[in-house]
Amino acid sequence: MPKYIDVSTWARRDLFEFFRGFDKPYFNICTNVDITRLLELLHRRPDLSPTLAYHYFALRVANEIEPFRYRLRDGRVIVHDVINGGTTVLQPNESFTFAYFDYTDDFDQFMAEAQRSVDKIKTDGAPFDPRPADDAIHFTSLPWVSFTSFSHARNWNTEDSIPKIAFGKYIREPDRVLLPISVEVHHALVDGVHVGRFINRLEEALQKPNTYTSQF
Repeated sequence: MPKYIDVSTWARRDLFEFFRGFDKPYFNICTNVDITRLLELLHRRPDLSPTLAYHYFALRVANEIEPFRYRLRDGRVIVHDVINGGTTVLQPNESFTFAYFDYTDDFDQFMAEAQRSVDKIKTDGAPFDPRPADDAIHFTSLPWVSFTSFSHARNWNTEDSIPKIAFGKYIREPDRVLLPISVEVHHALVDGVHVGRFINRLEEALQKPNTYTSQF
């Protein structure tokens, strides 16, 4: 069950109080992660979406790092046990909507359920209907741009504390393939050390993707 942090005894209390009143309390880190081994692995399984595969790894790592499960609720801080995912899906008319998927650490189960969610939207269509639940990570992909910076639309009048992660166009080098990634978080809840830990842990997982599935 989600639980609230006792902010009065929280080690980050002063940072929380300082940053939560900012007009723009979010910070963003962009970098590249090596997905060479992941793509090599997926080459044996052309039925699997590389995009959903790195959604899996990012969501798995986010669940491992507690500050990525913190959310603001009426001025308090709640900690979710598990956070799920939602990602943008491009429509034929070049608008977009969202596909949602629950997190499971089972790679093949996650991939199957996430693909069904995306396929349903592409087949049946879906209205633009964002979910208000905050037990999630908001993902998006821009496969047309190898970005070096990124900024998300935000509503300053809400307690929007959900981390937002964007993926870009592959950067192909002679001996490796890099994936641009942007991680944007609320500074009242998450610090640079936590984003650094997220990126380092993601890089480690992507270097040994075969350990997360028994189907290869």
